[in-house]
Amino acid sequence: MLDFIIVGGAQAGLSMAYYLNKLGKQYIVVDKESEIGASWLNRWDSLKLFTPSEFNNLPGMDFPAEQGYYPTKKDVAAYFKDYVTEFNIDIRLNTLVEQVSKEEDHFVLKHPNGELKTQNVIIATGPFHIPYTPSFSKKISEEVFQIHSNYYKNPGQLKQGPAMVVGAGDSGFQILDEISQTKRTTYFSGATDVRVLPQEILGKTLWWWFTKIGFLSFSRKTWLGKKLSQSKQPIIGTDVKGILKRNNVIPVGKTKNAKGEIIVTENRKIEDIKNIVWATGYRPNFSWIDGLELTKDGYPKHQRGISNIEGLYFIGLPWLHTRGSATLGGIKNDAKYLTNYIQTEENNFA
Repeated sequence: MLDFIIVGGAQAGLSMAYYLNKLGKQYIVVDKESEIGASWLNRWDSLKLFTPSEFNNLPGMDFPAEQGYYPTKKDVAAYFKDYVTEFNIDIRLNTLVEQVSKEEDHFVLKHPNGELKTQNVIIATGPFHIPYTPSFSKKISEEVFQIHSNYYKNPGQLKQGPAMVVGAGDSGFQILDEISQTKRTTYFSGATDVRVLPQEILGKTLWWWFTKIGFLSFSRKTWLGKKLSQSKQPIIGTDVKGILKRNNVIPVGKTKNAKGEIIVTENRKIEDIKNIVWATGYRPNFSWIDGLELTKDGYPKHQRGISNIEGLYFIGLPWLHTRGSATLGGIKNDAKYLTNYIQTEENNFA
């Protein structure tokens, strides 16, 4: 029987695999996708990280790019593939885990082609599970093309005519920027008074400053960490004011309802929309893990990745421990912590 199964083959899962290799554990990584790095490759074509290459290092292997370079999604996927090869990580693709249950002293993981057994499980699927769209989106006419940002690739997917982008996060503004550059009328639904941070300040990258002031290291249990975790994340590196000033961009406030081809927003009733991109985030889904205690927001209850079920661990969740927990380069700190915990537990029972 395996010592560990890691569910999820992106940055969190690969980081844990690196450390399990060092402990000499028998493990496999399972991932639902057909290709390493697919969780990044499936995102929109023009996506770039807002963290420069020197802050994107997984444990044991630096990101292969010069300092100050902001990687594309293809760069990240290529890095993952090289990482798997470099450390001989045993990863099983096309394996969608549909249920995790504990039976006496081991776990059973069921997938469409059978089941796997292991002593311990590390869930590294991240926070982005179910693309969310408001319920009234179902009342919109089929004549209006609708797509969630999870499936959006580029403006070529859209029909001719006006579009609306819904959502005031990083993805919403990046997609608004791209679509509005096609010169079509582009409505924007969401808050316009967002906080914006530049990618560079006084010749240094934003992440350099974050590291220097310790912004990425504040625990979610500290006063400042709690404050930061509860506040809305700023938009990084996107010229929000410049985009909203374009002649073809029309801010319309929050989208409130819809029927047929009529979209009702805070500021107006719109009747000419042909496309909607919902950059409205995700909802977590951990219902496939039996016996797991969840928070009111649907995330697992845990102590820095250690769940209420003995032998079941989590990594890659937002604010698992710090703001850096959900970043490409910050994941290694949580992976190292879990590895040390696992090693200590083994020593205690040796």
